[in-house]
Amino acid sequence: QVDLVQSGGGSVQAGGSLRLSCRVSVPSRGTYCLAWFRQAPGKEREGLARITTGAGTIEYADSVKGRFTISQDAAKNWVYLHMNNLEPEDTARYYCAAKRWPCGAALNPAAYNYWGQGTQVTVSG
Repeated sequence: QVDLVQSGGGSVQAGGSLRLSCRVSVPSRGTYCLAWFRQAPGKEREGLARITTGAGTIEYADSVKGRFTISQDAAKNWVYLHMNNLEPEDTARYYCAAKRWPCGAALNPAAYNYWGQGTQVTVSG
C-alpha cells in the first residue's frame, strides 16, 4: 500500500509563494509517478506537475509552467511543489498522487490510484 501524507498550504497574498510537501511511502521497489493535482470548487481536478522516482523525469501543465516547480528529495521519500507568483485563480485544494510507472501521456487524475488527503491553498488579491 502506498501512503501519501501532505503538509503545507495555507493562505497567501497574490504574488506570494508557498511550498507543499508530500511524504511518500511505497512498499516495494520500482518506479513510481508522483504528481500534484488541484481542484477548485465546481471545477474538475487538474493535473499540475509530475516527477518519476527513477530518472526524475518532470512534466508540467501549461497553466503552471514557469511558476510552479516539482521536486523530490534524494531519498525519494518526499515530493514537493514550490509555487511562486501565486494568483487568486490558484485557489484550490491541492493533492499529491502516485501510480506505478509508466506515467502515461498526460496528467490524468483517473490514472492515479493513490492520493494524499489534500491541502487548501487560498490566494487573496
